[in-house]
Amino acid sequence: MKTLIKELCSLEGVSGREYAVREFIKTKLKESPAVTGITVDPLGNILANVTGKSRAKQKLMFAAHMDEVGFIITGVTDEGFLRFAGVGGIDQSVVYGRRVIVNGHTGVIGGKAVHQLKGDDKKKSVPLDKLLIDVGADSKEEALKIAGPGDVAVFESEYREIGSLIKARALDDRAGCALLLKLAEATPEYDITLAFTVQEEVGLRGAKTAAYGISPDVAVVVDSTTAADTAGVSEQKQVCCVGKGPVVSFMDNRTLYDRNLFGLVLDTAKSINVKSQVKSAVAGGNDAGAIHLTKCGVKVAAVSLPCRYLHSASCMISMEDAEETFKLLNELIGVIASKEEIN
Repeated sequence: MKTLIKELCSLEGVSGREYAVREFIKTKLKESPAVTGITVDPLGNILANVTGKSRAKQKLMFAAHMDEVGFIITGVTDEGFLRFAGVGGIDQSVVYGRRVIVNGHTGVIGGKAVHQLKGDDKKKSVPLDKLLIDVGADSKEEALKIAGPGDVAVFESEYREIGSLIKARALDDRAGCALLLKLAEATPEYDITLAFTVQEEVGLRGAKTAAYGISPDVAVVVDSTTAADTAGVSEQKQVCCVGKGPVVSFMDNRTLYDRNLFGLVLDTAKSINVKSQVKSAVAGGNDAGAIHLTKCGVKVAAVSLPCRYLHSASCMISMEDAEETFKLLNELIGVIASKEEIN
């Protein structure tokens, strides 16, 4: 799984520009004898049918999003700097001075030097619309040879193993994509459908069309969620902790999760000795927000990886958490798909 995560995080895939990630995942899916059908819908989602040893009593979908947060070029100055806007929820405090990649070229996000700032501005993070990307161009014409409006940029960040943790860009949600690919490597106990979605970071857009096309009875969303388990944060505000296993949500800003399914996920983890934790804050959101409102409604659960420094150049997860999450997801196939209904 480490290799999958490393390869996926090396690919650029800002929302709406998930091409490289999509092609990689399609190639991997075609290597599995259990995958009996792969389609790409008009929005760009990958929908994969995985034939199990038995027919499922309920149509079960697992979903993970391919896209990552990043930047979109909005214009070029006469001096050769690139103007840009954020794509997805990026904390402006983690942007100044960062290296980015735009069309294969390295750039640096910069703005006024601190000694040029006055008053309270010295204490504040700089808004994105006050920053520019410096690609080393001397003129607008030279800069346009590198990038123009509509092109995208991503954080430049290499995969690193730091102790028992993994540091990389886009672990939200390439780690989830890796988990779904692992589910497809061998024939599962029951039929499942995998949805690798687009444009989650800009409004759960791909999940809406993917779920409509698949029309599942039950969906499990596999994502990364904010772990605030750092120094100085009280235990009740840490949301979840890296190293304590998969995170199960009861509610977030987009979804109030099915109570019975929530309990079933936790009971399943306990039954197979997989440590798990409950997300302790009503915050954030994921593809479940769109999926559960599809057609006549879908029962949804969210099983997430705790991730520090989400939406930055240096996301961090635990490999042990990833392995425990895979065990839980694999077990949930039989537990959910074998039931006539969740009650």
